[in-house]
Amino acid sequence: MPTLLIMAAGIGSRYGGLKQIDPVGPNGEIIIDYSIHDAIRAGFDKAVFVIRKEMEKAFCDEIIKRYESAIDCSLLFQEIDSSVGRFEVPPGRTKPWGTGHAVLVAADRINEPFAVINADDYYGARSFKILADRGVSAGDGGPDRYAMVGYQLRNTLSEHGHVSRGVCAHDRAMRLKKIVERTRVVKSGAGAYFLDDEENKNPLTGGEFVSMNLWGFGPSIFGHLEKRFAAFLAERGGDPKAEFYIPTVVDGLIGEGRAVVDILPTDDVWFGVTYKEDRAVAREKIAHLIANGTYPEKLHHGS
Repeated sequence: MPTLLIMAAGIGSRYGGLKQIDPVGPNGEIIIDYSIHDAIRAGFDKAVFVIRKEMEKAFCDEIIKRYESAIDCSLLFQEIDSSVGRFEVPPGRTKPWGTGHAVLVAADRINEPFAVINADDYYGARSFKILADRGVSAGDGGPDRYAMVGYQLRNTLSEHGHVSRGVCAHDRAMRLKKIVERTRVVKSGAGAYFLDDEENKNPLTGGEFVSMNLWGFGPSIFGHLEKRFAAFLAERGGDPKAEFYIPTVVDGLIGEGRAVVDILPTDDVWFGVTYKEDRAVAREKIAHLIANGTYPEKLHHGS
């Protein structure tokens, strides 16, 4: 059965503590409650949370207790000095090294296929099922085979400002070829546009597939991450703001022929809380999902 790796190290810093995480459900449910609920229904039987050490007690008290009777839960800590080997962290560094680093922290804990998500993003019930059913496979001498759930761009935009999105290039077989990061994507009618460095508007149809950090990996990814993280630290470790991102690693593996990544299309609507105005939208969307029967009025954690 697959494992769910939940990147949650940024929750406390964004919200000022776990107690301030905004509820989106009618009985105080937060976004992560719906993700765990959907993952269990899709067949996931183990959840690994990557957090900061300082969050341990609050996380256990407020989140882990909700699920421990329904799914095998464990915690890992993503700190500035996690998995850095002999590299000396520069004094100007104040936070861990990004999403690729968060996954690498789990190298000694996960030995089976697993999915990766952000703790504070809503992905949709069908998306977890699609990924659980697809699985991943080892390379057997050839490239490793991984997967990524692809969302239509129009299903991921905010009404309240620009967002960053990894726009996916793919072949006819829906194999990922490249992820191009667009940092200022703005909703426009049924489509969108992104602003380049010269402030030019470049149109997007809205039907492009984008990565929202819902990945399916096998344990072989850890060896790739370890090598690339060491190279990243050697090259950019002195930059206090440099981050080691999953899409950058995946792009490199594809370019070198070391991995094949299948895009698994979903029509689920993704949402998160990028702007404060997005909180009301998130609540409205959850209310709609309850009304159409996707979720019960009161979410029984782990059911």
